[in-house]
Amino acid sequence: MKSSQPIRVMLVDDHTMVRRGLATFLNAFDDLELAGEAESGEAALKLCADVSPDVILMDMVMPEMDGAATTRLIRQQFPQVQVLALTSFKEGDLVKHALEAGAIGYLLKDVSADELAGAIRAAHAGRATLSPEAAQALVETANQPPALGLDLTEREREVLALMVEGLNNTQIAAKLTVSSSTIKSHVSNVLSKLGVASRTEAVTLALRTGIVN
Repeated sequence: MKSSQPIRVMLVDDHTMVRRGLATFLNAFDDLELAGEAESGEAALKLCADVSPDVILMDMVMPEMDGAATTRLIRQQFPQVQVLALTSFKEGDLVKHALEAGAIGYLLKDVSADELAGAIRAAHAGRATLSPEAAQALVETANQPPALGLDLTEREREVLALMVEGLNNTQIAAKLTVSSSTIKSHVSNVLSKLGVASRTEAVTLALRTGIVN
């Protein structure tokens, strides 16, 4: 059976005016209550222990400890507390980091009062809310191809660096004290992962994109 007690909401934002505006917003809803305010990630962790909020509205971009790091620590220490990211930024990486850290939702600060109240209620009930912009950014980030060379192993990177220096397979094998057949296999993997057909193309691509120093 659900309690009829108001949902206790804690605000974490390094801007006083934002916190003031959110505190005023909470006063307009009978089922929402301000539990406390923190101006930094460090202050949020201390306050969370003191006031035991149900839901935290978390700014993502703050000096020193950012919103994702704060969210991760709060979720580890106070797993019963739900964190709702509330930020001005909609970059896919920020959304991804917030959700990976344990945030149950991600909203932009231009959200309407009713939408924000609904998201707080949903978070309290364990349901996720993503703003359409955040969802779109997340999809775009997920659909981006991995950065070129990101999937090269450390040894393949070493081999590529020596290819860039102009060494052939025999010379690379001698330098790394492995067999030529092993190096041949590494070179084949490098060409495949970089999507090129020859050593020359691999070296050109490596120099152009800075895959190896």
